[in-house]
Amino acid sequence: MARLNIKNINPHVVEAQYAVRGELAVKSEVYRAKIRKGEGKDLPFKEVISANIGNPQQLDQKPITFFRQVLSLLENPKLLEHEDVLINSLGYKTDVIERAKTLLSQVGSVGAYSASAGAPGIKESIAKFLERRDGFPADPSRIYLSGGASSGVNTLLHIICAGQNSGILIPIPQYPLYTAALAVLQAKCVPYYLDESQNWGTSLATIKESYEKAKSEGTDVRAIVVINPGNPTGASLSEADIGSIIDFATQEKLVVIADEVYQTNVFLGTFHSFREVLLKKQKDAPGKYDSLELASLHSISKGMVGECGHRGGYFELIGFDPEVEEQVYKFVSVMLCAPVIGQCLVELMVNPPREGDPSFELYDKEYNGIFNSLKERAFALYNAFKDMEGVKCGEPQGSMYLFPTITLPAKAIEAAKKEGRSPDEFYCLRLLDATGVCLVAGSGFGQKEGTLHFRTTFLAPGTEWVGSIKKFHKEFMDEFR
Repeated sequence: MARLNIKNINPHVVEAQYAVRGELAVKSEVYRAKIRKGEGKDLPFKEVISANIGNPQQLDQKPITFFRQVLSLLENPKLLEHEDVLINSLGYKTDVIERAKTLLSQVGSVGAYSASAGAPGIKESIAKFLERRDGFPADPSRIYLSGGASSGVNTLLHIICAGQNSGILIPIPQYPLYTAALAVLQAKCVPYYLDESQNWGTSLATIKESYEKAKSEGTDVRAIVVINPGNPTGASLSEADIGSIIDFATQEKLVVIADEVYQTNVFLGTFHSFREVLLKKQKDAPGKYDSLELASLHSISKGMVGECGHRGGYFELIGFDPEVEEQVYKFVSVMLCAPVIGQCLVELMVNPPREGDPSFELYDKEYNGIFNSLKERAFALYNAFKDMEGVKCGEPQGSMYLFPTITLPAKAIEAAKKEGRSPDEFYCLRLLDATGVCLVAGSGFGQKEGTLHFRTTFLAPGTEWVGSIKKFHKEFMDEFR
């Protein structure tokens, strides 16, 4: 007998759920492997479309040339001994070479550990970016580089949650990292539902209701998480909505965790950071908001960068007690440092070529090409959903996802029940088996009782896969009508 079995390992890991890489994703990889080995001739599709996860470069988003050229020199610095070849034969621009030299002077080697919280020069570059973005200076010492935003979230939740009675306000539907991490920590998720009728907007009344209910039950509610733009919903918050959350958090002494990894994926309206809104409020009402603790996160995985596999991100702390920050530093030190190549990509993301730089023209063309392509596909998918029976979907606002409501026939709900599945999971499995398109059931993100949804990215190129969803949906509805 093996020493470990499912009944004697950490039960809180077993309890945690992470739907975006759950059963549907595993099954899709089995199909992908069959096709790759030439064994998929019995399948009714020729390729698998992984619309279950925001993984841009897996779905044919091309890397930005400036970023990859700099990285190539960081990984192989001996190339810098042949600048003439780089420029005259390989198409490298002089600013690529200069940036690589600058980054190497800051990190020494991407194969070496950096300082625990990140390379100082890269933290300074992030601080300058935050000042340009928000109009207020930033302190590099309060910036922490992380292995993607997920690592930053994990750090923050470990620091904030003191025990089983610690509660965190989490938006529902939510990216399941939060509930999974809280399950492992044995802390409490305090759900607040987003308002689907208002295109998944944040309702302050709903937040207050959830907070008061948890508080009355004895939960020590310590923080509120806001994902803006939203995942899985794509909602983009207005400055007024952000301001009202800051007011509430200040009043109730809640830490605000602002997950802002989709900040460049905004199709409608304008992105406003929590940092910008808070610092404006602090300026306009001296002393009133000084006690608010804000942790905001960003990442290279999303936006037009799409470098998920390089694992780079950062979080910035505002208003935290210095002794608490010492513990944050200690916690990140346990992991030694974030991947240094990922840190360098963060620097490139926050400090890209500017107008007048040799690489700017190509960078601008590639960046805007990716953005416009994402927006075009988002609205193509949205328009397809509008034509599908029983499907309702809000207009795309931001991020990389749509989260439509689906109304299924009673016979389909009964068939799902017989299989021991939620109806939306049943639907998504049937869709995968018929088309090779992998979505995520709304139940994996949380949803109001009595409602059904699914989440899809709009990262995959082309329109054939959208057509296959429409065809499947009609046949599914006809079968179970």
